[in-house]
Amino acid sequence: MIDQQVPLRGGAAPLPVRPRTGRCLVLAAVFICAACGLVYELELVALASYLIGDSVTQASVVLSVMVFAMGVGSLLAKRLRSRPAVGFGLIEAALALVGGSSAVVLYASFAWVGESRYALVGFSLTIGALIGAEIPLLMTLIQRVDRQDAGGTVADLFAADYVGALVGGLAFPFLLLPMLGQLTGALFTGAVNAAAGGALVLWVFRRDLTPRSRWLLILVDVAVIAVLATAAALVDDFERAARRAVYGDGVRVAVQTGVQEVVLTGAGRSSLDLYLDGRLRVSARDEYRYHEALVHPAMNGPRARVLILGGGDGLAAREVLRYPDVRSVTLVELDPGVTRLARTDHALSALNAHAYRDPRLTAVNADAFGWLRAAHGSYDVVISDLPDPGISAGTKLYSAEFYGLVAEALAPGGRLVVHAGPPVTRPRTYWTVEASMRAAGLRTRPYRISGSLSDFAAGPDRAPHRARAEHGWGFVLARPAGTPALRLAPGAPKLRSLTQASLMRAGRDAESGRLRGLLPSTLVHPRYWEDR
Repeated sequence: MIDQQVPLRGGAAPLPVRPRTGRCLVLAAVFICAACGLVYELELVALASYLIGDSVTQASVVLSVMVFAMGVGSLLAKRLRSRPAVGFGLIEAALALVGGSSAVVLYASFAWVGESRYALVGFSLTIGALIGAEIPLLMTLIQRVDRQDAGGTVADLFAADYVGALVGGLAFPFLLLPMLGQLTGALFTGAVNAAAGGALVLWVFRRDLTPRSRWLLILVDVAVIAVLATAAALVDDFERAARRAVYGDGVRVAVQTGVQEVVLTGAGRSSLDLYLDGRLRVSARDEYRYHEALVHPAMNGPRARVLILGGGDGLAAREVLRYPDVRSVTLVELDPGVTRLARTDHALSALNAHAYRDPRLTAVNADAFGWLRAAHGSYDVVISDLPDPGISAGTKLYSAEFYGLVAEALAPGGRLVVHAGPPVTRPRTYWTVEASMRAAGLRTRPYRISGSLSDFAAGPDRAPHRARAEHGWGFVLARPAGTPALRLAPGAPKLRSLTQASLMRAGRDAESGRLRGLLPSTLVHPRYWEDR
C-alpha cells in the first residue's frame, strides 16, 4: 500500500527548484510523454495494418478505442489527485511498460496464436486510459509548482502536449522505424517514457513523497527500464523465433524494406515461397497457373510495347518475354526491395528465368498511379499484377480514375488485364473492379481460374485465405470501348496450364456469378470494404 504524501496545501514542502524552473520541467515532461504516447498509437496502427491488413479499419479501431479510453482514464485519475506525484510516476511506469512491450506482444500473438485483434483492442484500451490519466495529474502538479490562473495552466499544458505529439508523429516514420524498426522502436520509446516520468517525480517532487513511496517509484522505474532493455537485447532472437513460427524453418531471406516485410522461404527454385507482409504472394509450386492466366490472354494481338504494373518478382515479365516480337517491357514496381531480390536472389531469379537480364525489360521503382499521370507513351498491353483490392493505400490502383489513366496509356487496339481478386469468396469486390473498369470507358471480359491449396497466408492465421486458395483467382480483360469484342484465347500456343478450351470455360464460370448494379469504386468513394 502506498503511503500518503505530505499534504499539498498549507503545509506542502518547498520544491527543490525555483517555480519557473519547475514549470519548465513539468512542461518538458508533458512534451516527452505526449511524443511517446503518439508513438504508441502509430505503432499500434502500423503493426495492426501489417498483421491484420485493411489499414483504414485498423486505424479507426485503434484511434476510436484510444480516445474513448482517454476519457475513462481522465475520470479515473480523480482518485489520484490527492497524491498526484506518486500517482503520475506509477502511471508513467505502467504506460512505458504496456506501450513499450505492445509491439512485441502483438507480434507474438500473431505468430503463435494466429489472432492479434483482441490484443490490439486490449492495448488500445489500456494505453488510452493511461494517457488520459496524465493530464489531470499534470494539471495538479504544475499548479503545485506555480499557482497561476487555471486558463493559463491549461493553455501551457495543451501546447506542450500538442507539440510533443507533433514531434512523436514525425519521429515515428522518419527516425524510429528506419533506424530501430517497430519492435525495438517501441521498446526504446517505453524506456524514454519511464525515464522522463520517473525523473520528473523523483527530482522536482521528491519532497512530496514519503520514503516508502520514493523507493517504490525507484524500484518500479528501474524494473520497467530493465525489462524493456532486456527485451531490446533479445529482440533479434525473438524475431527469428517468431518468423519460424509464422513461416516455418525454411526462412532464407527476411528484409524489412521501406514499404513492407519481404520474406523468402525454400532453398531452391522448386520450393520457393515469397511472402509480402506475412501473406503468401508467390508459391513456386503453382505460380505458373496464375501468371499464365494473367498474361497470355492479354498478349493475343499486337504486343510490341508492354507495361506491367506491380509484378516486381519478375514472374509476369518472364511470361511476357517469351514472345520474341515484344520489343520493350516497362515494369513499374513500388518497392525497390522486391525488384532487388528478383534480380539477385538465386532462387527467385531462376524462377523468373532471369527476366531482369533481358535488355528489353526496364524496371522503374515508382507508384503506378503517379507514374501513369506523367504520360509515358502508349502501350499495346498493360498488365496490372497487384495484390487483392481492399481498404489500403493500394485501393486507388483499383479505382475508376486509375483505369481512366490506363485507358489513356493504351494504344489503339491495346488490351488491359487486371488481377481483380477471388470472385467466389469476394464477389462484390471482383465485380466492383469490373464496374470500375467499365466506368472508365473500357469494354470488359471477366474470367476466373481455380487455385490450389498451396495458396495460403503465412502462419497460423490461414483460415481467411483458404477459401481464396480453393476457389482461385479472378481476372478482367479489357480494351477501350468502341473496339471489337474481346475473345478469350491464349497468345502463345504451348502453355503448361492454359488452353483455348480452359479459357472459354473460365469466362463462362465468371459470367455465371455476375453481380449487376454495382457502383464503381472511386478515389473519394472506395467501395471494396463492402465485401470484407
